[in-house]
Amino acid sequence: MTDDLQAALASSRRMSHGEQLARAARKHPDKVAFRFRDRQLTFSQLDERVTRLAHALQDRGVQYGDRVAILMMNCLEAVESLLACCRLGALGVPINFRLVADEVTYLIEDSGSKVILVDDTLAELAGRVRERVPALAHCLVTSGDPARAGNGAEPYHEAVDAASAEPMNIDVPEHDPAFIMYTSGTTGRPKGAVLTHFNLLMNSFNMMTAQGVGGDDEVWLSGLPLFHIAGVGGILPYIMLAGKTVLMPSGHFDPEEVVDLLEKEQITGCYFVPSQWQQICAVPGIEKRDLKLRRISWGASPATPSVLKAMAETFPGVPNINAFGQTEASPVTCLLLGDDAIRKMGSIGKPIANIELRLVDDHMNEVPRGEVGEIVYRGPTIFPGYWNRPDANEEAFRGGWFHSGDMAREDEEGFLYVVDRKKDMIISGGENIYCAEVEACIDGHPKVREVAVIGVPHEKWVETPMALIVPVDAGDPPSGEEIIDYCREHIASYKKPTRVEIVDELPRNASGKVMKFRLRESYGGKR
Repeated sequence: MTDDLQAALASSRRMSHGEQLARAARKHPDKVAFRFRDRQLTFSQLDERVTRLAHALQDRGVQYGDRVAILMMNCLEAVESLLACCRLGALGVPINFRLVADEVTYLIEDSGSKVILVDDTLAELAGRVRERVPALAHCLVTSGDPARAGNGAEPYHEAVDAASAEPMNIDVPEHDPAFIMYTSGTTGRPKGAVLTHFNLLMNSFNMMTAQGVGGDDEVWLSGLPLFHIAGVGGILPYIMLAGKTVLMPSGHFDPEEVVDLLEKEQITGCYFVPSQWQQICAVPGIEKRDLKLRRISWGASPATPSVLKAMAETFPGVPNINAFGQTEASPVTCLLLGDDAIRKMGSIGKPIANIELRLVDDHMNEVPRGEVGEIVYRGPTIFPGYWNRPDANEEAFRGGWFHSGDMAREDEEGFLYVVDRKKDMIISGGENIYCAEVEACIDGHPKVREVAVIGVPHEKWVETPMALIVPVDAGDPPSGEEIIDYCREHIASYKKPTRVEIVDELPRNASGKVMKFRLRESYGGKR
């Protein structure tokens, strides 16, 4: 067998996501793949546009292994951008559109992205970033005047239309990286989790087997942002199956519109956070709608008994699934399925089939059932490491297992309960906020000597940050408005504190560490 034939046969077996799309397009060319508002793309149309965009990126100097930043709200172009990177063998770098210029600049520089693909609404933000990062030479903007994104920015659709539609002869092994997904930083700076095609492929298989997702008649309603691993992980199984995905606009949630979509598009599966499910279940007349749901999913924050009861009564007979995981696991590691949702309320369920999980102490010894230990993982969905962070990788993979940072216990039936959230994290409206990142921001204010951030209850968002500040000058402390405005300039708005208290000192233990549990006791914080 010649080397060329061996290479061709190896390529034909690939399961990278650029090839997954091509296979779906060959088998179901005229089937609708994605719909967003009044636009839709069939699999053949999407396949061609992805090829053209990959050529356009290549024409602008992007090669195998290069990084491409994607700064977009949910739209068809965001899907095209993610898949074009896969087809080219480049690494897509989805960026949270809620970040400010300082934060986006850091992600661009850390990833070494060569090109940025931008939504029209974010063009001016991209322009401010490009002023700070001269190496970011190329920028494609989906609509409007591209000049708002800086010198040399080009119209996205003109670039795609002008590029070649010839199939790309690029072999992308499934164990090569697909995306760099940035996680919120526990030390003030985010880390880029490198996810391979194989990681994401195995997560897709997990969702198909554990949740019964199968067949080209499946329709997924995607309300999650595509910069988030749950958003990306949610759409990939439906590409593989040649199902349809209906994208919801970013930053907009109207429960009545959701119910209209569930009926109109005959949605078979969807995911929302508990507070959103509560609003969906309260829509008048929902029980009379012609719905085809086969499964409903939730996660990101705990669901109360009233919410779980409302979901069960509103969607009788529809499996109710709680998904738990993290970016580094592509993302799902545990599921709480159907009948157990209420019986085992508060549990994250049990590990999925190809995830191996242990609860261990600081010396990697398994803790007895019922006692608290750190969750450590092994399995094919676990990422290979953080981008350019060998120190973090050494720590994360101590003892040959990935250390999640989640502290949990196991009950007598094998159900897991997380008792403390990883690295002092706040979950606000379904968004992860790390206290250390907010503290690092506030610490830069000239009137702040010391700061500690904790999560406190919030009527709408469940939990939000509160900042406890020791001022440089007790006679001239910063006001709460000053601190909140300062945070708004330097970090995403949802991360800013909603409460600020000036204190004389922070409680510390014998080793000098701030005892946050004392602050939570004093100020009503959780945990």
